[in-house]
Amino acid sequence: MKRTEKGIGKRRMAREMATQMLYQLDLGNCSPPEAFAVFDIVEYLATSKEERSQESEAEGAARPRSRLEEAREAFAQARGMVDGVQEHRAEIDSRIRAQAEHWRLERMPAVDRNILRLAVWEMLFDPEVPKLVVLDEAVELAKRFGSEQSGRFVNGLLDGLMRGLDEAGPDA
Repeated sequence: MKRTEKGIGKRRMAREMATQMLYQLDLGNCSPPEAFAVFDIVEYLATSKEERSQESEAEGAARPRSRLEEAREAFAQARGMVDGVQEHRAEIDSRIRAQAEHWRLERMPAVDRNILRLAVWEMLFDPEVPKLVVLDEAVELAKRFGSEQSGRFVNGLLDGLMRGLDEAGPDA
């Protein structure tokens, strides 16, 4: 993904935010408006900055105000992603279940499950983003937020799903 001079791209930032909110919805048993209301953009930026300190040093310091503006735009995009996943969750979960041999959706780690939901939503309902980019971004999210095995698990499941979609055609 293209990186801006300010750090990670806005789309990746939106995916990270959406993953965190989907995780909260999944485990916290709250509604999307509640998850949106308690999501702290400033806290996200502080945590993100700490975790990416080496990356930031290499790319140069960003002006705090412009980074906050970018984060607010990413948050708006993340809200749309979360709403999309929630709206199509039954279909998304059905596709994940069909692809996940020997894995019950409910037994998957919550982080992996919600990264998969976001990626499947993007593959099915966001034609702007190429499926391979969605897969790569989901693997990166899994490596960042999941366990040591999460990246491989997410990659394998989404690769199989993506192949099935490609074989079935654009209306699958």
